[in-house]
Amino acid sequence: MTILPLDAARLNEALDALAARDEHIARALRRVGYPVPRVREPGFATLLRIVAAQQISTTASAAIWGRLEQRLGGSVCAEGFLALGDADLRACGFSLRKAEYGRALAQAIASGELALEALAHLPEDEAVAAITALRGFGRWSAEIYLLFALGRIDVMPAGDLALQVGAQRLKGLEARPSDTGLRALAEQWRPWRGAAAIFLWHFYGAASLDEEPAAAAGGAGRRPP
Repeated sequence: MTILPLDAARLNEALDALAARDEHIARALRRVGYPVPRVREPGFATLLRIVAAQQISTTASAAIWGRLEQRLGGSVCAEGFLALGDADLRACGFSLRKAEYGRALAQAIASGELALEALAHLPEDEAVAAITALRGFGRWSAEIYLLFALGRIDVMPAGDLALQVGAQRLKGLEARPSDTGLRALAEQWRPWRGAAAIFLWHFYGAASLDEEPAAAAGGAGRRPP
């Protein structure tokens, strides 16, 4: 299976198809326009960046990553990460737990336990299972990797709070859908659920700009790294 990046051409084509099917997406697309694609290189660095970004702001995540790149001479790889000591990782901003997760990831790749190239050839459920077998990687992390690094255009990271709030606003729902609820709602967007997810992040961000700062802060969710 060839990896096709979810670039602007693929993303916009999918969103046009969704807009033709879903009046809510069509209306929102006219209002906020197309999102900027976020294509990530498949491999160790992207998986590590996903786990490093968990439960912190985008700004903090970028700062940690910048320090790590500087420490490793600009190239983040499994071997280089394993060569760093606890003090090095603390200086970069890694917590003890995230350092452990990063090392477990690097060791799994170095030992062949996680075959990165094979992930691109696996069905979605098997690829998610392979990633979530690693310490520190839940379904959200696995689905983010499939969506942005492997270009899986039909992956919906439904556990993401920002996506849930975005879907609530898009559809005018009284309550924010749960993970299960968003997965059920997203069935109507097959086979472009990943494109719908990227649009929901975009729509969520644009809608938040229209709110009062205090109100917007209350709905903050995770954003893809």
